Amino acid sequence: MAVVKARKQDIDMLARLLRAEAETEGEMGMLLVGNVGINRIRANCSDFKGIRTIPQMINQPHAFEALQHGMYYQSARDRERRLAQRTVNGERNWPAKFSLWYFRPGSFENPGPCPPTWYNQPFVGRWKKHCFYEPTAEECENVYNTF
Repeated sequence: MAVVKARKQDIDMLARLLRAEAETEGEMGMLLVGNVGINRIRANCSDFKGIRTIPQMINQPHAFEALQHGMYYQSARDRERRLAQRTVNGERNWPAKFSLWYFRPGSFENPGPCPPTWYNQPFVGRWKKHCFYEPTAEECENVYNTF
């Protein structure tokens, strides 16, 4: 059962985001991006107050660098659709289980170290080249109560 409402076009949109943001990180990397997105929809805190749908989450200004690149605008593929559906259904994985932020430090060829905080929130783990950051309970208690 879905943890957020998602129409077919929303799944396609999320699938395109997963691919554009993390295809080089493999299926788990794409699932982690999906986890962060679903957390942003469900948490209703910090920079994500009032974000309630997949299109709102993806189109939030400055939220995803991938929207500036052509890969996001290619058609969704079945593989990524299945991954998107898994995140919409509530599958969550560490280090994105409660994360609201991630980024890739350094260059694509030469990833840098993960800083200890991002947007003043603590680093919780790394998957390949991406660093993940989870809000404190003080900043966003609701992210811990959404599942």
